[in-house]
Amino acid sequence: MAKQGKWRRGRGICCYSWVAVTTVLLVDDDAELVGLLGEYLGREGFRVIAAADGERGVAAALAEAPDVVVLDIMLPGMNGLDVLRRIRERSSVPVIMLTARGDDVDRIVGLELGADDYVPKPFNPRELVARMRAVLRRVRSEGGDRTALVVGDLEVLPAAREVRRGGERVELTGTEFSILEYLVRAAGTVVRKEAVFRDVLGRRAVSYDRSVDVHVSNLRRKLGPLPGGGERIKTVRGVGYQYVRQDS
Repeated sequence: MAKQGKWRRGRGICCYSWVAVTTVLLVDDDAELVGLLGEYLGREGFRVIAAADGERGVAAALAEAPDVVVLDIMLPGMNGLDVLRRIRERSSVPVIMLTARGDDVDRIVGLELGADDYVPKPFNPRELVARMRAVLRRVRSEGGDRTALVVGDLEVLPAAREVRRGGERVELTGTEFSILEYLVRAAGTVVRKEAVFRDVLGRRAVSYDRSVDVHVSNLRRKLGPLPGGGERIKTVRGVGYQYVRQDS
């Protein structure tokens, strides 16, 4: 998060203070859209930087250290999925994909590659801002119970937003971490999918949205099975998910 100087006046005294500014990287070759979106985000208090192609998008994501990246899948040269792969090799910065409406394949692949969320085009800028703020809240997640959670061989450290399995650190995206923490806090019980959408992703579940399914699939792949070979996160068809306690 960047800091920006700001003059403040009060009781005849002027002072120069620092305020936190959230930096957004827009990676999209549509100059008109970037211009309009940049103006809107600026009015909402964001600092905006932009890149018109994949190569410059990767460079900016790694060099500028933005707080969140908004990444279009359809880019000239290197497409958005390849950009996401490159970013994820070196950074866990939250990424929101812009996808074509109805293109489920790109959405699923993007989530599997480590995107935190997606917004289908065309979209209302207010929806994008709401998704961005929800992702940033999950990543920052200040307050609440910060006590380490230990279930079997898994240790979840909310304060540091780290996960260790058998003592080894497991790299997760911000959204994956938040979903895992939510499931682990209820370990041994079934958590409804609608509750994950509402409490973690910050939106209502809809029938065609497979975001949670893909994030849970990523968690299974990254965490692996339980030490005894059993399933770590169970899907209860038509209901939701259960993080399995090894003694259950």
